[in-house]
Amino acid sequence: MSDPTEFLRLTLDPIRLAVLGTAAVGPVDVDTLAEQLHVPSHRVERALGRLRGAGLIDAESKLDLSALRAVSSQLPDMAPADDSVFEGNWSPEERVILARFFERDRLREIPVGRAKRLVVLERIVQEFEPGRRYDEREVNRRLQVFHPDHATLRRYLVDEGLMTRAEGAYWRSGGRFDL
Repeated sequence: MSDPTEFLRLTLDPIRLAVLGTAAVGPVDVDTLAEQLHVPSHRVERALGRLRGAGLIDAESKLDLSALRAVSSQLPDMAPADDSVFEGNWSPEERVILARFFERDRLREIPVGRAKRLVVLERIVQEFEPGRRYDEREVNRRLQVFHPDHATLRRYLVDEGLMTRAEGAYWRSGGRFDL
């Protein structure tokens, strides 16, 4: 098996994933794993058989690392670092903050400190066009690109006056307009 999509389809099953995880540290004992998972042994046996058939588990019920390497070799190369997060008129101190909290264009974490959080929010609000109204779904979609906790980001943007919300619509009402 070297197709990443097929690998994902196969391993998204919780029992097969548990079998794979167990096989990564040693041989799979079907009865022990079935007991740990609270499922009948035949379900673990079937999952083990599917993984063996795909070439991920060897005859000794251990993970075949060469099969995982074959899958990973089919994955596309990672894109180079995206410096677009730094586009604009940021001071050297702000660039340090942005570099600390962003990995490419993804926010690693939402800063706890207000000063750092404001720099991050200033960067994020640049994704919204001044004067344009957005419904909540569109705001969420744009914020999810940066971080999965879009609700917290949206609340901070409104609380800090960078966006305004009224009658179910949001619009950019602050931040730097000269970037």
